[in-house]
Amino acid sequence: MTYVPSMSVVLQELLEQLQLERLEQNLFRGQSRDPGWGTVYGGQVLGQALSAACQTVPKERTAHSLHGYFLRPGDVNAPIVYDVDCIRDGKSFTTRRVVAIQHGRAIFNMAASFQIEEEGYDHQAEMPEAPGPQTAKSERELAKTIAASIPEPLRSRVLSERPLEMRPVNPVNPLAPKKGPPHRQVWYRAAEALPDDTYVHQCLLAYASDSYLLGTAMVPHGVSPLMPKIQAASLDHSMWFHRPFRLDEWLLYDIDSPSAGGARGMARGQFFDTQGRLVASTAQEGLMRRR
Repeated sequence: MTYVPSMSVVLQELLEQLQLERLEQNLFRGQSRDPGWGTVYGGQVLGQALSAACQTVPKERTAHSLHGYFLRPGDVNAPIVYDVDCIRDGKSFTTRRVVAIQHGRAIFNMAASFQIEEEGYDHQAEMPEAPGPQTAKSERELAKTIAASIPEPLRSRVLSERPLEMRPVNPVNPLAPKKGPPHRQVWYRAAEALPDDTYVHQCLLAYASDSYLLGTAMVPHGVSPLMPKIQAASLDHSMWFHRPFRLDEWLLYDIDSPSAGGARGMARGQFFDTQGRLVASTAQEGLMRRR
């Protein structure tokens, strides 16, 4: 990955966090940032695991899918080691398996597949209707309106400068949610211009994609992951990259939840660019248990 010297500190720190330290040929080490609730943010592990895999793959091959399982909560005060298994290097596809390890135990594992650029049949779902990003307030702006109700240390995190800007189309107060249909729309964009490196944009989107999925499954029940009575955690996460994109340009994350039951909620999402192209899709199941 390459970086822009004039980039803001928070975005530079995130890119460096995703870059990882190379320990051996297929062994990497990453650091964490406390998101405010004491355990590692799942999107960080997704982005770092994909970064580790990318660094063992020829540049002409880009990720087209990943499938991961969150096994244990991550410790924000300890580094994470990423062990990459180079399972297969074929003529068109490359497959990698990544295990994230802390304190001698696996906390996450992932399989990722990469492909050379090819032409083929092309179709996609239509982009849903949504107000433009200029009409929505950012998460940070919305957080300021309920700052007094946000517990520390989460308050300092949500009010601080963000490397990625997220603008919910229909904001929900996570401390006092109301019941509604299981559907959310959020505009995403990096706070500044990013390098012309496909891996940078893919790893950042993987990082960002863990947000809002499980929360969408909770909307019909009038609860949120930030409520003390709710135990919430991502269990698995799948992602597909369909078309080239840039995360320093606006992307619409359209999310719905088709099912919840057995203390689990399932959600799926689609990222569209402003030209209406479907650039990536996600699916996730998460724990949503009343304590």
